Amino acid sequence: MADSLWSVHGDTVPNPVRVDETDLSILAELSKDARIANNVLAAKVGLAPSTCLGRVKALSKAGVITGYHAAINEELLGVAVNAMISVIVSSTARDRLLSSAHQLKELAEVKEVFVLGGSPDLLVRVATRSIGDLRTFVAAHLGSNRAFSSTQTVIIFEHLA
Repeated sequence: MADSLWSVHGDTVPNPVRVDETDLSILAELSKDARIANNVLAAKVGLAPSTCLGRVKALSKAGVITGYHAAINEELLGVAVNAMISVIVSSTARDRLLSSAHQLKELAEVKEVFVLGGSPDLLVRVATRSIGDLRTFVAAHLGSNRAFSSTQTVIIFEHLA
């Protein structure tokens, strides 16, 4: 795990959760395949299945593992357009930045909302069935919202996860 962003460097860990190289190996395997069977995971990281399960539970209880997600091929479901939209919040609406971000997150087309330091204030990933639907989304939810002073939309051609 030495080449991982999560690597343990000596006795200093920059957070209050103590993890070791085995925990980091478990996290790396789960990040590749969250549905991996416990016995397979245990074999990959060199633990007994009961010990491995205990460590996974402890990582969850400590808040290191926050959930498991399905990766969905939206293109097969008719979603043809993905975009990143930069949003600048009006100077008169700075106090509503977080509430505006949370409101956007609730919209069906919105997949992710990032609250940024600097400009832009928000970065919103949106998925729609067509360019026309994307334009309608921007007009209805961003352009008409007085809290937002400007937006810039960029189409995503490929996402290399």
